[in-house]
Amino acid sequence: MSEAPPPAGAFEAGPLLLGVRHHGPGSARAVRAALDAASPVVVLIEGPPEADALIPLAADPDLRPPVALLAHAVDEPGRSAFWPMAEFSPEWVAIRWAVEQGVPARFIDLPATHSLAWEENTGASEEEASEEPEEEASEEEEAEHARVDPLAALAEAAGYDDPERWWEDAVEHRGPGLSEPFAPFAALEDAMGALRERYGDGGRPRDLVREAYMRLQIRAARKEFGDEVAVVCGAWHVPALRAKTTVTADRALLKGLPKLKTDLTWVPWTHRRLSRSSGYGAGIDSPGWYAHLFSAPDRPVERWLTKVAGLLREEDRIVSSAHVIEAVRLADTLAVMRGRPLAGLTETTDAVRAVLCEGSDVPLSLVYDRLVVGDVLGEVPESAPAVPLQRDLAREQRRLRLKPEALERELELDLRKDTDAARGRLLHRLRLLGVGWGEPARSRGSTGTFRETWRLRWEPELSVRIAEAGVWGTTVLGAATAKAEADAVGARALADVTALAEQCLLAGLPDALPVVMRVLADRAALDADVSHLAQALPALVRSLRYGDVRGTDTGALADVAAALAERVFIGLPPACTTLDADAAQEMRGHVDAVHGAVGLLAETLTGHDDLRPRWRAVLRTLSQRDTVPGLLRGRAVRLLLDDGVLEAEDVARLMGLALSPGTPPGDAAAWVEGFVGGGGGGLLLVHDERLLGLVDAWLTSVPADAFTDVLPLLRRTFSAYEPGVRRTLGELVRRGPGGGAGAVGHPATSSGFAPEPDAGRADAVLPVLRLLLGLTPEQPHSMDDDLAGVGA
Repeated sequence: MSEAPPPAGAFEAGPLLLGVRHHGPGSARAVRAALDAASPVVVLIEGPPEADALIPLAADPDLRPPVALLAHAVDEPGRSAFWPMAEFSPEWVAIRWAVEQGVPARFIDLPATHSLAWEENTGASEEEASEEPEEEASEEEEAEHARVDPLAALAEAAGYDDPERWWEDAVEHRGPGLSEPFAPFAALEDAMGALRERYGDGGRPRDLVREAYMRLQIRAARKEFGDEVAVVCGAWHVPALRAKTTVTADRALLKGLPKLKTDLTWVPWTHRRLSRSSGYGAGIDSPGWYAHLFSAPDRPVERWLTKVAGLLREEDRIVSSAHVIEAVRLADTLAVMRGRPLAGLTETTDAVRAVLCEGSDVPLSLVYDRLVVGDVLGEVPESAPAVPLQRDLAREQRRLRLKPEALERELELDLRKDTDAARGRLLHRLRLLGVGWGEPARSRGSTGTFRETWRLRWEPELSVRIAEAGVWGTTVLGAATAKAEADAVGARALADVTALAEQCLLAGLPDALPVVMRVLADRAALDADVSHLAQALPALVRSLRYGDVRGTDTGALADVAAALAERVFIGLPPACTTLDADAAQEMRGHVDAVHGAVGLLAETLTGHDDLRPRWRAVLRTLSQRDTVPGLLRGRAVRLLLDDGVLEAEDVARLMGLALSPGTPPGDAAAWVEGFVGGGGGGLLLVHDERLLGLVDAWLTSVPADAFTDVLPLLRRTFSAYEPGVRRTLGELVRRGPGGGAGAVGHPATSSGFAPEPDAGRADAVLPVLRLLLGLTPEQPHSMDDDLAGVGA
């Protein structure tokens, strides 16, 4: 601590009240200058007093902002609050100054034990108040008591329409040493005093209680340390802390406050989260820009535009030094034209758009996201207090080399490797616990079951989710196991239980699986709804496949899956009768899912070779039963054709019956949708003109009064095709009768494909193939024969 005496006047009026803007770099610089000049013997900071024990951790080099104080109720972890701090937050600067100087530092805001319980208290008060007669307030009175934004009010008084621009000009662009260190705080105190005189509590009734507590803490500090006390708090509170009140009056405001048992710790925060209102009730739009202003030793505009140029170059945009020079000149010129002391974020953004981005907002949005806001993630040392589950997760992250990052990234896992498999299990366990650090994504490469792709992004709120999940256990494995067992017992739908069984296998929870399987077997035996059974079967089959890759014993699953398939085979045909259009559409999804599941099940289970024939018999029954909706009959025929069970002639006969004049147009259109809708339906019609001819002949025979009814179904079916497929179908239909062998409209003579390969067309590709394969004309002629076979 400095031995120099404090300057005259620093503590003449009582404690040194340093009113700040939370997360304001100008305020942070001014706070450090004022503390250096005043050398107080104790520093009081707006924040929860329960966190006093955490202040010494600020000296740990592993505690790197942005960080936040997290307070949560012990018995209700979801009830929580954050007090975020960045490197440029005045509160953080005050903490660091006190730690470096060896000066005591304390938090003096309303304790978290009261603030977390405040909602329940205010709710009761409102109910009690509602019993009293109320007078209707005028619009002027409502506006008078509305919540006041001090920055907006001061900016308006100064003739600014943007509070952020006013704050930059008035505070952020003040260079160091331009004025006496306490002058800006005195000016801000006067301004806030005028605002509070005009607006009262500014629509902040809770602040009256907070300020009463802070006054009591300031009195206690003065009694303990004397008058050389510095207080760092929101500028709005300074006039109230300076006001003359009695201890009795302040204690009366605090009487009867509710309490909750709370825990506090440091947690990592991000610049992106600083843009939200939380904790102090303050959020900023440009944390990355403010961090730059705070850290830049000089020439902030030049350094900022150099950063922007570096980012754009990393994204393969052509940005030269000349671009940067011209952008700096433009930003400075705009500042002069707008009467600003220095180019601010608005001017630099305009310069970036015009010069570096060539007028495009697309690269500008990247600059805003990566630099103006940013994805900087703070770090917290291991010595910080944490729930046991958080500590176990931290150990797993270190062991598996999975570092939390604020920037979203993709993680490709090869489950055949032990480390990747363990990473996948950890991410699945966290998802089961409601900690969404990673979300499964579609793989860009292989789609095999040994591949997993995740999108990872660490959000500060996940710390709360971990605290909530701590009720299930002290380790990630134990907590996930307990949570899975509880979810199985409490699940209502059969599909939820099967999905949970799938999650247990993905997460590697062998102890939870027996409980889940017992519940699954009981629910499956009691559930008579075929749609529920059909919805549950695919998840079970996927789970069986996972066992092959992860080495999990899935014997119990196999028996349940086989029994479930049998019940689906028996109950599906009756369940598909007399369905309306919406129910038929839903059942079609179940039929498709069961079809894929049966194929996998037959491959996976030994001794169940009869599954495929039995399922095909079910599909035959659906395709021929008149009481089944046309959508399902058409779909059954298509699945049988794809499996090679039906010949082309059989399909043409069934289609002819479905599209005969005696069939209502709506039923016929539904049959077409079921048959050619979905993947590959368009190519089927392209390659088999016989079927296309049947569809075309039916469509041209639909009566005009019925055509408007079937048009939505047809549009939904054919609009899903690729543009190239639709174009080819249009050309085939336009060719019409007489267009050659197999012309549309002549299904009797159409054979689908040409009877013999066209040798001339095959030979035409030989030069291109020779070029692609790197062959020379001198090579043997037999190579041409081979290439001709490839071309044919």
